[in-house]
Amino acid sequence: MPPTRTTADPASILQLGLGFWASKTLLSAVELGVFTELAHGPLDAETLRARLGLHPRGTRDFLDALVALGMLRRDERGYADTPQTALFLDRESPSYIGGMLEMANDRLYPFWASLTEGLRTGLPQNEMKTGGENFFDVLYADEERLRQFMHSMTGLSTGASQAIAARFPWHEHETFVDIGSAEGGLPATVALAHEHITGGGFDLPAVGPIFDDYVAGLGLSERLRFHPGDFFADPLPRADVLAMGHILHDWDLDGKLALLARAHDALPDGGALIVFDAIIDDERRENAFGLLMSLNMLIELPGGFDYTGADCEAWMREVGFRDTRVEHLAGPDSMVVGIR
Repeated sequence: MPPTRTTADPASILQLGLGFWASKTLLSAVELGVFTELAHGPLDAETLRARLGLHPRGTRDFLDALVALGMLRRDERGYADTPQTALFLDRESPSYIGGMLEMANDRLYPFWASLTEGLRTGLPQNEMKTGGENFFDVLYADEERLRQFMHSMTGLSTGASQAIAARFPWHEHETFVDIGSAEGGLPATVALAHEHITGGGFDLPAVGPIFDDYVAGLGLSERLRFHPGDFFADPLPRADVLAMGHILHDWDLDGKLALLARAHDALPDGGALIVFDAIIDDERRENAFGLLMSLNMLIELPGGFDYTGADCEAWMREVGFRDTRVEHLAGPDSMVVGIR
């Protein structure tokens, strides 16, 4: 029975339409370092206000909004991180993902204001719109920003990496290379869980020192090494298993097929390719994050888009993979496995 004027409630519409209020509150909290300030224990409102350099007028509403949104706790001792924000939003935490949110605050938040124009034109709405450099070109030219971004990608992919390490049949393979590896979070997670696995990561040369530092800190330098290169121009490293995590969605269909074909060529018979992204459900009804990520590709890149598991399986078969399967990992992420 459809809702009537007396039973209809617009609350969900208003909550979604004004969702940027909550989003910007969290992004500002990350920018200000709220969760880092509270990482060592609770603080009362006045102490926290002074440390953050805030004006008295909005501080109480700001902090209590974070409580209401589930991002902070408050008791008689004052305000405190939640277990989740302490783990992921303290800048001193090894699992910090705030670098991604800082990028969202600095760049994506204003660019998404032009989504309507992007939908009408099909063109990126970021720096390229005004003749600026591609974001990734700027990022890779600044080592400090690159390190922060790579570290945030590790935190963002932690759940997926742990699921891949636990569920993929690594006992059937010996070597593994992550294509577009960032600082090496996935190969390190796999190597720590499976002592027989050796391999490494493949990425642009600027990432090499970041990868080396990360794996050295985990005592994995003898088992994991960095392979520099451009995955469209240089041969991919050969290994029993290759992975592409949060890579394929950056490219148009021709780019996706080219990368899958290059991976197929680099694998031995029986070798496996693991592709993981915020893969959209086949009915395109449930994984809102994946669909919104695809809109983010519209904002950011000339041809990138996210895709369903069925899409990826069809592309894999088109370039020669004989067996494919889709498996959910964690949160919005799933993997598609292709066997050569």
